[in-house]
Amino acid sequence: MIRRTSLPEDIRALRRGVAVLITILLLATAYLAKDLVLPIILGFLIALTLSPINRSLQRLGLPASVGAVLLITVTAGAVAAVIFFAGGTARAWSQDIPGILQELRYKLTNVSDAIESVKDASKQVEEMAAAADEGSEAVVVQQAPLLNSVLTVAASTITSIGVAMILALFLLSSGDLFYTKLVQTFQKMSEKKRALSTVYDIERRVSRYLLTITLINAGLGVVVACVLYLIGLEYAYIWGIAAFLLNYVPILGGIVGTILVGVHAVVYFDTLSYALLAPLLYQILTSTEAQFVTPYLVGKRMELNIVAVFLTIVLWAWIWGIAGALVAVPVLLVFKVVCENFPSLYAIGNFLGVAEDGRKAA
Repeated sequence: MIRRTSLPEDIRALRRGVAVLITILLLATAYLAKDLVLPIILGFLIALTLSPINRSLQRLGLPASVGAVLLITVTAGAVAAVIFFAGGTARAWSQDIPGILQELRYKLTNVSDAIESVKDASKQVEEMAAAADEGSEAVVVQQAPLLNSVLTVAASTITSIGVAMILALFLLSSGDLFYTKLVQTFQKMSEKKRALSTVYDIERRVSRYLLTITLINAGLGVVVACVLYLIGLEYAYIWGIAAFLLNYVPILGGIVGTILVGVHAVVYFDTLSYALLAPLLYQILTSTEAQFVTPYLVGKRMELNIVAVFLTIVLWAWIWGIAGALVAVPVLLVFKVVCENFPSLYAIGNFLGVAEDGRKAA
């Protein structure tokens, strides 16, 4: 005897299928319209982060528009300072990649035979160095594509940041107008209350998370710069800035920073044993921050499932590259807050969080 499924079950299955299709369409849109979507998301994240501060300024008697201009000016100034101090050095390094690789090969010639991969890479470096020695014209031809690529990425990044800042300025200047318009789109009073509660919950938690993480990253950057300066590493302040930026990417940021600092230390210092001190100290500092400082200051309510964080970073890095990896965690936190405010999505929000006893929810 054939048992027919009930109509509500069919409807629920249909809704799940539609939800999957909508998710796929959203990801495809994000991938294809990166230059449009990314600045918008950055603008909203900046506005969410600065909204509580702007609201505090309003309580002190400062108009929303004036507070918005002040906050965006300070933020833009901080971004410009990072680009000014780090941009020149990064550009010089990008132009001297063949020389850096040649010096790296030379410093690693005395490494034990166990590192076969390094020796294989050294053959390629020798070929690059030999081609570079044939003439300065060849060097110009080889470096031009790389330099053009760097300039293209820099121009695109600056444009995206500029659009995001302008959007954040408009959102902050409007005060609560955006929230009012959002609530007006719903008909029922219960839906209006839930929408308003969700928006304010997102603002409060995302703002607290990003402000806290930014302060933690700034402290980490200062400590990294001071420690590397004390051991004599060149351009220690650049690695402090790098630590500040990379630490927005949990797990992978510390690993990437350790590798980059290690490569630079091997090139700069005379002995390999002393050079390894730099990446070791960098890893100790980032691990201490990740295991003790951030969990204590951020709090369990804003902690996220480490598996979900890793998968989200991988997904958005695949879609948007480095920029995607940087915004992955704030976007995941927003999604978690939305899930926690809607009963039908509560199970997903619970998975994205951590267990009460401190173990990761699974």
